Amino acid sequence: MTLLIFLSALLGALAVGVPIAFALLLCGIALMYQMDMFDTQIIAQNVVTGADNFVLLAVPFFILAGELMNSGGISRRIINLAMALFGHIHGGLGYVAIFSALILASLSGSAIADAAALAALLIPMMRDAGFNVNRSSGLIAAGGVIAPVLPPSIGYIVFGVVGGVSITKLFLAGIVPGVLMAAGLVLTWRWSLRHEKTAVLERKSWPEIRDQLFKSFWALLMPVIIILGLRFGLFTPTEAGVVVAVYAALIGFFIYRELTLMKFLRSCLAAAKMTAVIMFLVAAALVSSWLITITDLPDQVSSLTQPLIDSPILLMLVIMVLVAVLGSVLDFIPTILILTPVLMPVVLEAGIDPIYFGVIFILNNSLGLLTPPVGTVLNVVCGVARISMDDIMKGVWPFLASQFVVLILLTVFPQIILFPLKLMMP
Repeated sequence: MTLLIFLSALLGALAVGVPIAFALLLCGIALMYQMDMFDTQIIAQNVVTGADNFVLLAVPFFILAGELMNSGGISRRIINLAMALFGHIHGGLGYVAIFSALILASLSGSAIADAAALAALLIPMMRDAGFNVNRSSGLIAAGGVIAPVLPPSIGYIVFGVVGGVSITKLFLAGIVPGVLMAAGLVLTWRWSLRHEKTAVLERKSWPEIRDQLFKSFWALLMPVIIILGLRFGLFTPTEAGVVVAVYAALIGFFIYRELTLMKFLRSCLAAAKMTAVIMFLVAAALVSSWLITITDLPDQVSSLTQPLIDSPILLMLVIMVLVAVLGSVLDFIPTILILTPVLMPVVLEAGIDPIYFGVIFILNNSLGLLTPPVGTVLNVVCGVARISMDDIMKGVWPFLASQFVVLILLTVFPQIILFPLKLMMP
């Protein structure tokens, strides 16, 4: 009965157009009425407590770092380096997009920001070079969703807070899956161009490549600082957000000298707006999360999945189907907030490693950014490329399929995620 009330309140509110944060609050109110314990003070206390979490300070700082990288010229220098390395080969601009997406993902953790920056710079060039615009837009959109999987990822931070999982371990465990996603895109892009002829850029000389390496050195140093700092315990994920934001500001102001005071203020404003949305979602979701625990909703879900408890891989595949379906109608962060408190007890009961589950869960949720009707990243790239949703869906499906192959591979072989983590952790 509790599960039915929860789903009816959530889906009913979303169906009539209630914003997701308020829909989550309505779920909590519905559960409180069902338990005959409605109290506005409890709701207010849980909203405040949900947002009052030190770990969540990483969210605004990582968002700010991403904004500063775009404003300060860091993102553009990464793309210029990729063009110097790969622009001269067949399909080179596609490889430029993939390489740039991989590096930018390790800097900002924002799929939307990365996809928008890449689309704005590369799609006009790919169109002029004779590439199919639908396919090019699909590739850039698929490259953008690497960002939630590689550290630093806001998704890992939110999942870690709600699920009580080590964010540092999630960050380190996400490196190999992110690289595999990029490798899948490379193979798919090469396959898709096997019968096409497109223009290529002029091959760069070694001095020109060296010049681009020198210009992008400070940008490339940022992910190294993050990984080594977390690996050797120099700072926590929250402190890493501060380090990255300050680093991006210093590079933009004093080394690249493209970050002005006005650009800095605009970046702060944009980061504040996005942070407000995410933090309100988190605060509202933790009201529902508290009531989900009180009403023993996880136990009800566990009883439904009991036949699968002894088969962790099969259970994971069923969960991934559920996440894929829900992720197609909900955005990235709300899906994490809604499903994490429900699924984590089931996962732990089945003996599934929470770090492994977290990486798979975030990867699966990130693919929801490429599936309509929501498909946030698809909508952003459509707007930049000036094409319709139908057109980009024609171009994105091979790359989406390759990402699902990576997802299934990681689900069936947990060692791919866990073994590198054991090597990196002290």
